[in-house]
Amino acid sequence: MESGVRDHPASNIEYKLGHISMKINNKAGQSPKTKPDNGSVSENMVDQSQKTFYKLGGVIAFVLAAITLTQFVAFMVAPPPLNGTALDWFTFFEKNRLFGLLGFELLMVVYVLLSSLLALSLFFALRKVNQSFMAIFLTLSFIGAVSFIAARPVFEMLSLSNQYAAATTDAQRAALLAAGEGMIAAFHGTSFHISYVLGSISGLILSHVMLKSDIFTKKTAYLRIASSIFDFGIYVPAIGIFISIFSVFFLLAFNILVGRRLLQLSR
Repeated sequence: MESGVRDHPASNIEYKLGHISMKINNKAGQSPKTKPDNGSVSENMVDQSQKTFYKLGGVIAFVLAAITLTQFVAFMVAPPPLNGTALDWFTFFEKNRLFGLLGFELLMVVYVLLSSLLALSLFFALRKVNQSFMAIFLTLSFIGAVSFIAARPVFEMLSLSNQYAAATTDAQRAALLAAGEGMIAAFHGTSFHISYVLGSISGLILSHVMLKSDIFTKKTAYLRIASSIFDFGIYVPAIGIFISIFSVFFLLAFNILVGRRLLQLSR
């Protein structure tokens, strides 16, 4: 009887329809395959990119600290003729080319190039606190770096020194001395002061943003403020250079603290 009922055409159709319905219901109950969240992937890529910048900035900050110490030691071991004539500088280069390059601040050219990358890392770290101020800070940092490089024609001065040593006539020496005076004028000229002032102002802007955030300590911000303030000591007659030296040590400590913090953020 049961076999007969199933063999009936109507019963057979009902059986097949029921079987199909069960398959459909089973498929409907399965959880769909989840597609990757493009937004989440994008955010992860951005986070990883930022961490790379933080690590780069952290390493650079410690390199800047090392450059500062190296430059300071070089100045103590072989004081350059900062207020000297072209002849004084040519003689200084002739005695020791390495100290000549350091005295004309080749290392500081490297310093400002690297500090531009550090500024970029700090921009990424603090842009959410105040993007407008950090954009101004970054712009001033880049302009200051370009201005400083223009004010430090190191290899041009080395070349003139070599030519002066090889010169055989008074006319040649006179021409080279005149060219050397032009290099010294650039060393102390407008580009240098633009770079110097912009660097100090950008430091104050950066410090202001740091004080508004919880990313860097207040001690770090205050060190940069102190460095910027003592920077302007250079414009005090007679004792200005001694006042501005303090800014170097404040900036050295600032770079160490910033480097340590950026490396922490990169983990």
